[in-house]
Amino acid sequence: MKNKSNKIILTYFLVTSFLVFASQLITLTYFDNNFNWKSTSLIAVVYIIITSLLLKYFTKKYCKKNQQELNDLLIKNEELFKSNERYDIVAKATSDTIWDWDIESKKFIFNKGIQGIFGYDQKDVGETIDWWFEKIHHEDSIKMSVNIHKYVEQKIEKWQDYYRFQCANGTYKYIYDRGFLVMDENKKVTRIIGAMQDITKLKKEEERLKLLETVITQTKDSVIITEANETSTGIPKILYVNPAFTTLTGYNPEDVIGKTANVFMNKTALKYNFKRISQALKKKEEISFETINLNKNKEEYWTNISMIPITNKDNEHSHWISIQRDISKEKEREKEREQLISELTQNNKDLKQFSYITSHNLRAPLSNLTGLLNLIEDIPVENEELKEILNGFSKSTNQLNETINDLVKVIIIKDSPSIDKEQVVIGDVFENIFNQLSFLISAKKPIIKMDFEKAETIFANKSYFESILLNLMTNSLKYKDDVRKLKIEISSKSREKNTIITFKDNGIGIDLERNKDKIFGLYQRFHDYADSKGLGLYLVKSQVESMGGTISVESEVNKGTSFIITFKNEL
Repeated sequence: MKNKSNKIILTYFLVTSFLVFASQLITLTYFDNNFNWKSTSLIAVVYIIITSLLLKYFTKKYCKKNQQELNDLLIKNEELFKSNERYDIVAKATSDTIWDWDIESKKFIFNKGIQGIFGYDQKDVGETIDWWFEKIHHEDSIKMSVNIHKYVEQKIEKWQDYYRFQCANGTYKYIYDRGFLVMDENKKVTRIIGAMQDITKLKKEEERLKLLETVITQTKDSVIITEANETSTGIPKILYVNPAFTTLTGYNPEDVIGKTANVFMNKTALKYNFKRISQALKKKEEISFETINLNKNKEEYWTNISMIPITNKDNEHSHWISIQRDISKEKEREKEREQLISELTQNNKDLKQFSYITSHNLRAPLSNLTGLLNLIEDIPVENEELKEILNGFSKSTNQLNETINDLVKVIIIKDSPSIDKEQVVIGDVFENIFNQLSFLISAKKPIIKMDFEKAETIFANKSYFESILLNLMTNSLKYKDDVRKLKIEISSKSREKNTIITFKDNGIGIDLERNKDKIFGLYQRFHDYADSKGLGLYLVKSQVESMGGTISVESEVNKGTSFIITFKNEL
């Protein structure tokens, strides 16, 4: 600025000097020969110097003023730049979208937050309030319009509201919007400047907390929230109890809040569990236990208590939550169940003892009867009626003997804690069975098909396995259909870690709709056969289960029956 001023003065001096000397030269040449060149030149020089100095003074003063104004302007511009920079930083830090609504011009301007938070390109953002209202959720737009115009009409300086605002991708975000009304000297609202804050996460967290609150208040379990720190008694103070706590204990919130659990807990039970509770509190570990408590009316009730430590966002222990469930009914049922088990155990022992005594006491007279019948067989009997009576007596004696033998087998199975098992060749077992049933097989003449190629051996107790197959084979032969040719199919196969035996016949079958739950019951008969004892299938199932196997049945009347037996391939 100073150099420019000096150039102006120098130019002025040169131009003025030129004009002065030029005018003197013209005067001297054309108008006045007596013209005093020296005197006028001196005056001109003085004039030029004085005016140049004056011009320099005023120019310098003017330049100084301009320089000051320029400096002020630069300072203001710098402050404005810093202010705008701080404004942008604050907007970013607070995740706010700033908007400015000029009511008179109807222009609506957003800052860069409209892109960063909502994903809109600046070219896609409208410049009127209509664009803003179009993006507000339709359920919130009417409320928003009414509220903001009410604030303008009532000239309330500060305005705030909650609504949902649409993003560029079509989704909505929950917004907390705050506005400030700008008025002129006549108190007329000219602008509104606001800040839109994304509170979607807060809203979702609020909804989650409301849901948790609903769960806590509506649950039937008693919920207690206590402080993290222990009191002098070693138990933290209570901060909150839910309605179920009052229902369970009879104590209202004001009875226990600010106090410890000593108020409602049974002192004897508390003393019993105090050591465990104290250790869990010190270690900040979860603990669960059952105890007897007293309600406000001094009535006992059983409760299951779980104490869970709660940590804050900094992973610091902040609270304890105790959940109490009334298990009085469960305890009553448990007591009844234990009593029933005890009674059944005793009854079972009594029945076993009775079976032992019965089988032992019947064994001697039955042996005598069998011996007498064997002697009578050698004596010729001519009376046909007596002969028929003796045959019937002999048959009944044999059936009684078989029944006692089956009962003894059942008792032995039930009393045996473990059964010796080995690899058994299935085909060899059937050879023994055919030898035992040779007479019955000859009489019934069945078609027997066997396939043991897929599993030739089975891991089982040989005697039990033979007894199982003997019973099934005997039943198939005894209960064949009187019209159809009897067919019996036995096969074996391996599946994963099991061996499966399938025993199938086309006999008279069993009505499973009527007898499904009784198939393997004791003394269950499904056909009107005089020699049926009702012990065979019960014995089969007992023997299968004693070896860790399972048995199932498929049957249809007049079509046949299939038994599927599964054994584990254990070594």
